[in-house]
Amino acid sequence: MKLIVGGFIAIIIGIIVAFGVFTMDAPESKNLFSVTIAEPGMYHEGVYTSSFEILPGEYKFRFVPNGDSPQILSIKLIGENFSFSEDFDLQGTPHESGAALYYTWDYLGENEFQILEEQELEIIINPNGNIMGPVSIQIVDDKI
Repeated sequence: MKLIVGGFIAIIIGIIVAFGVFTMDAPESKNLFSVTIAEPGMYHEGVYTSSFEILPGEYKFRFVPNGDSPQILSIKLIGENFSFSEDFDLQGTPHESGAALYYTWDYLGENEFQILEEQELEIIINPNGNIMGPVSIQIVDDKI
């Protein structure tokens, strides 16, 4: 019983730590695009798509994943004068707290890009078959 309670506490601590790391820089950056994909109904034929306007500048992806998020998250950005594609790999980092072991999660991959002129971008997010794992994705202005 103590092991189960300790496991739940470790999971909660991991989520709080991940959320805290994710939001530490938020006041210094402008959120341009944000989506939390948390249910299969958000995907159409296995992918999530959306469009948004973007101005010239430097941008980066930020993620709020967990252990159930897609192992490989493929993201494409397509515009009139811009193309970006990356396969982000979910990486867990173990942490020990007393008798509990918990993980923090992040996606590894090229997460920065530069836009040279104003345009509309289409974003295509492919969870590579894992439509059950939740993940939050943001694109932020990288003026930190």
